[in-house]
Amino acid sequence: MHDHDVIIAGGGPAGLSAALMLGRARRRVLVIDAGRPRNRFAEHMHGVLGNEGTSPAVLLVRGREEAAGYGVAFADGTVEQVTRLRDGLAITGGDGVTTTTRAFILAAGLSDELPDVPGLAERWGASVLHCPYCHGWEVRDQRLGVLTSSPLSLHQAELVRQWSDRVTVFTAGLGGLSAETERRLRSRGVELVSERVVEVLGDGRAVTGVRLDNGREVELDAIFTGGAPRPHDSVLAPLGLDRNDMPAGSFLAVDFAGRTSDERVWAIGNVVNPNATVPMSIGAGAMSGAAVNGALVGWDFDEAEATAPVR
Repeated sequence: MHDHDVIIAGGGPAGLSAALMLGRARRRVLVIDAGRPRNRFAEHMHGVLGNEGTSPAVLLVRGREEAAGYGVAFADGTVEQVTRLRDGLAITGGDGVTTTTRAFILAAGLSDELPDVPGLAERWGASVLHCPYCHGWEVRDQRLGVLTSSPLSLHQAELVRQWSDRVTVFTAGLGGLSAETERRLRSRGVELVSERVVEVLGDGRAVTGVRLDNGREVELDAIFTGGAPRPHDSVLAPLGLDRNDMPAGSFLAVDFAGRTSDERVWAIGNVVNPNATVPMSIGAGAMSGAAVNGALVGWDFDEAEATAPVR
């Protein structure tokens, strides 16, 4: 017997959604959570059906209460090590305590490594933004800047133009643009600035503009940028799981339900998909929770069949 049927690392939207599904399936579930969700810097969620404008923290409180109602247990902390057993996994927490489980779901999210520009990080989630679907409506028709950091920034710049016709793209992070790319952006009135941004200016958490390396200041109301995503998946590194190289970086390879190359390990949410919004993560958790229960059901029948007396 193992201590748990499923241990979930991460109590964000993906992890809680999976926990809810598994609790309702009468599984013994433990969620280990460090309390540092990716969207903790934002005051409100948008595009989340039934929860438009709700605080991310409120959603997590509700989710915990709902999952706990079906017997899901919670522990504050982190997972430090995952090792294989003959018919399960050993999970060692940051407190050094090891518990055993039949299946493991990694839903620990990621960290956004922002460009090293003074004044940028402290306004992240307020007036320095990443996702126009999440925050574009709130800054519509305002003076918007796009601080480039990778080739993916060009797609971000095109998206931001949908919410305002006053968009300035700071291109130094790309080392220059091709004539074709410049023509494409300028065709919709996007202003291009090649000088490097050396400081983000503002009042509290509000952006008022940026200072360039030539001393010029450009007035802005909000900035969009893309941090380099750093998935919190190192705990699974010793298992040697398959990975995919994506434009945003290297991520664990998973199937449609989040199953990795280890039949007892799943990974869901931002830890495998940096573009997943809250509703996408909730959906991934629901899918994974059902898939994990399906795997457990199969193992239950396998064991029962193998030990049943011959009649």
